[in-house]
Amino acid sequence: MAGLALLLSILACTRANVPASGAIGSGGIPSPTAAEITLPDPTPANATPTIPAPTDTPFKPEPLASPTFPPTPTSLATEEPEILVYQAQPGDTLHAVAIRFGVLPDDIDSPGPLPQARNLVDPGQMLLIPRRLGDTGPAERLLPDSEMVFSPNAAEFNPEAFVQSQGGYLLRYQEIVHGKWRSGPEIVALVARNNSVNPRTLLALLEYVAGWVTDPSVPEGDAFDYPMGKVDPQIPGLFRQLTWAANELGNGYYGWRAGTITELHFRDGSRLRLAPELNAGTVALQYFFSLNRPKDAWEQALATTGFLETYISFFGDPWAYAYPLFEPGVEQPELILPFLPGHIWSFTGGPHGAWERESAWAALDFAPASSVTGCAVSEDWVLAAAPGIVVRAENGTVVLDLDGDGREHSGWALLYLHVAAEGRVQEGQLLAAGDRIGHPSCEGGIATGTHIHLARKYNGEWILADGPLPFNLEGWIAKAGSVPYQGALVRGDEQVLACPCASQETLISR
Repeated sequence: MAGLALLLSILACTRANVPASGAIGSGGIPSPTAAEITLPDPTPANATPTIPAPTDTPFKPEPLASPTFPPTPTSLATEEPEILVYQAQPGDTLHAVAIRFGVLPDDIDSPGPLPQARNLVDPGQMLLIPRRLGDTGPAERLLPDSEMVFSPNAAEFNPEAFVQSQGGYLLRYQEIVHGKWRSGPEIVALVARNNSVNPRTLLALLEYVAGWVTDPSVPEGDAFDYPMGKVDPQIPGLFRQLTWAANELGNGYYGWRAGTITELHFRDGSRLRLAPELNAGTVALQYFFSLNRPKDAWEQALATTGFLETYISFFGDPWAYAYPLFEPGVEQPELILPFLPGHIWSFTGGPHGAWERESAWAALDFAPASSVTGCAVSEDWVLAAAPGIVVRAENGTVVLDLDGDGREHSGWALLYLHVAAEGRVQEGQLLAAGDRIGHPSCEGGIATGTHIHLARKYNGEWILADGPLPFNLEGWIAKAGSVPYQGALVRGDEQVLACPCASQETLISR
């Protein structure tokens, strides 16, 4: 096995906010700033494998750390605390609920049996929780989770038809994205699909912040370059601005899911503890509007005359679109490791961002053995991890629908990134588990090392790789590290550590 490790070349892979590492491919997702990559000629069959010197890479696998629970607030009084009754929402775990309420999982009781702390709680189950928090922010739920993610209830929505009905500047806007001229409505649809964010919410946000959906006048200056209000020379234009907004919405949404976000930080340095009974969709809005805004502007955005008024004027009551994203007993389908039996690959990226940056740590990265560095053409194959229908195959991306309805927004779906165009499956193909999807590459985003990026969605929500439904590949369970890309795959007493380096600890095979 140690000898095989030497065949793994040093490959580099990065994204817009992560410096190139000079190590085995890891990360490298589609990015607004991604450029087309020219692949080198295939290495001759008799080429001598490149053996990296120890000084070529500063990386080494990080051992898994024992998770710690954040300190709980001091009780408000010496007497017995008030008991709050909380009805579990779809996607809740005792772990996350406890963090939000400032208690320990063992402090939570229920009339019915409770699951393990990190497992899903059945929606609607009554939880009895001691009151430990003092003042918190507004507790009104503004938007259902299914209106924040690209859920089944958004599958039939047509952004172009809606924008045409409004007559604003967005209809006339054009921008080059991925080498093609795209209209404003096409850009909204593309960002929504790629990031799995609800297009209705993106349109309402664009209107509330910039007025582009209904105002026909041509914006000028920063209003044109930065329509979502994020003035940053690295992300001008509608596509980059909406992608930034989608990522920040995801930071709030998935941070609430995971229990890693409990308070907001405002521009004046003040903080606000989030109301523990909020839902993820509302937290996403609260988090987004707290960015670079003073608290009074944040309050205005969340008032009935703020964003919600804009949304309702466009689409009506958002709760009319509510869809339960997680039903009781949901489980991940059986998945295999996505490469051929007997072939040695390296686990180069532990849980990290599913699409853009790190808002949802839903993805894992694997790199094949190679005899050259960088973006080498690979003859190895990426496989379908489960049976399904190919519903997308373009620009380095393949999406496999696992429930057979031909939609990636409902039920389980697998997202593959960096799949080479040569030999890639076509949209509409029906695959069995183990069928070939294509070759790993650098195509479809910023990547300087050949690899494959794999993520899961369920009903449009990215499924955290180390969450209540952890990534399970033939019994290998994903464990997150303290930062993106770290972590491990664990199966019984076996452990494979994630690292963008050619070391024995990263090697995995079927």
